[in-house]
Amino acid sequence: MTGTQTTRYPATLHLATSPLFRKQDDGLSVVERTIIAYRRAEAIGVAYDLSTSDLLNLTPKFWKMHEDPIMVMDGAATTLFTTQYNLVVGTIAQYARGRRDLDGLLDDLLKYRKIGQFCLTELGHGLDAANLETTAVMLSDGGFVLHTPHLQASKYMPPTGPMLGKPCVGIVFARLLVAGDDHGVRAFVPGITTRVLPSRGGTNPVAHCITGFNKVLLPPSALLGSTKKPKHPHVDFNRAIGRVSVGCMALSLIGASSIEIYCAIGAAYSSRRTIGPPEKRIPILNFRTQQIPILNGIAHAYVLRAFGKWARSNFCDQDLDPRIRYGIAACSKVVSVQLSQGAAIAISERCGAQGLFGVNQMSRMHSEMRGIAMAEGDILGLSVRLAIELGLDRYVLPQSKYPDNLLARHERYLMKELKEALQATTHNHRGGDVDRQILPKCQALIEAIGHRMAHDAAVEAGVMPELTDLYVCSVVKLDSAWYCETGTASRQKQAEAEVAAYDAVLPHLSALVQGMNVSPYVTAPIVSDEAWEAYVSELSYQGSEADLIRARL
Repeated sequence: MTGTQTTRYPATLHLATSPLFRKQDDGLSVVERTIIAYRRAEAIGVAYDLSTSDLLNLTPKFWKMHEDPIMVMDGAATTLFTTQYNLVVGTIAQYARGRRDLDGLLDDLLKYRKIGQFCLTELGHGLDAANLETTAVMLSDGGFVLHTPHLQASKYMPPTGPMLGKPCVGIVFARLLVAGDDHGVRAFVPGITTRVLPSRGGTNPVAHCITGFNKVLLPPSALLGSTKKPKHPHVDFNRAIGRVSVGCMALSLIGASSIEIYCAIGAAYSSRRTIGPPEKRIPILNFRTQQIPILNGIAHAYVLRAFGKWARSNFCDQDLDPRIRYGIAACSKVVSVQLSQGAAIAISERCGAQGLFGVNQMSRMHSEMRGIAMAEGDILGLSVRLAIELGLDRYVLPQSKYPDNLLARHERYLMKELKEALQATTHNHRGGDVDRQILPKCQALIEAIGHRMAHDAAVEAGVMPELTDLYVCSVVKLDSAWYCETGTASRQKQAEAEVAAYDAVLPHLSALVQGMNVSPYVTAPIVSDEAWEAYVSELSYQGSEADLIRARL
């Protein structure tokens, strides 16, 4: 892949092609790989050189950073980087007006002289962060005692240990108690001690931790915000964790980059991998079974890029109800994760046994996207909350400009079905009937809304019609039965439309992959004979004849 692909993300091109990002780390220890992740995160931060203004105002540079394919080269570095800038600096900056004592801390974090972590959820509470149990008792001198009452109240996952010889600063959310009265959840900036968890399987290591506090004394300046008891605790809590919703929108943009890299690897491997007798060998890319996941991935990537631009624009629209903005972000993330995970499995499996190895990127990216599915809002939890609120008519998300499109019709039906189910249950929308009959349907509804939004955004953005048609066909297959049951499209019509869509996109496959401009971010050695031979040449010999082989070399 050549041409304009080198200029799409100029801020990180030098990093993508540097030894720091391209050196294979399979032979390194967990500690060594963790150190590399921190160095990569720092390098990305230096490259983008974000300011507090970028973070508070959600400038194009902020979004460009999350769209950058560098974010999927090392999921551990991405976790560290987006936590440091979006969650930590973004949160502190919200409270920095009139707090000159925070200026130095913000500068240290922006320049990566200190490492920042975000300690919100607890081991025993997970998504139920509003009911966390860590407490901060206010003292008579204005200071606080930060305390973890038991193990289940420990902060879970944030890698709060010092690294690279740099101190770690954590934003810790705790329940503020003033004279025994609960004043709601507040953010504090204390010192931290922690226990390191074992690394997650299949991903680049992050050094996740369990963090607790044993009656830690904090000065008054450790509190971000006011000690005043809020009139509306729920609203105040949502403001305190507002960067989580920003992160939900930002992380959704990573899905398109991951699919682009899957497609680039899958297309390159399928072009060089041949079958047949020596005199008539043909690339496996000639077979439709090999083409299908790559063509689907191409359509998904181009549509998601358009959806991401539309979603982030609406998310930044201050005239929109904040609930609607968060709803759009949730739809974007749910669809992004769904399509990325589907592409990971489908394309990696078409690369045979080689697709299973971490060195070829795909299995590791797949595992790391599982983490993104839970970070800044678990997609199931987001779906349940959003679907119930929409079903109760508390607000309405932007409607389709193409109401006759198959995806819009599917969305309307699922929404109607959910509303009727809610009306048929008890008045308590948290009751047992809702739990058994409605909650399992919520994610499918939000996926349907997101797919319709993505299609509409792609059409409005002028994405190649052949790609939007293929996108519709691929989404229809996700609930093929509904289209048959309602007489919207029989199985035969679905199959015919799908074949026609593949045929229309196939002649453009090579150009579309090149247009993704991600080759500098592909490190998988299976993409070329030269890369594969270079990788194999670095593998060590083992066995009884190893010494003889070395001697011959």
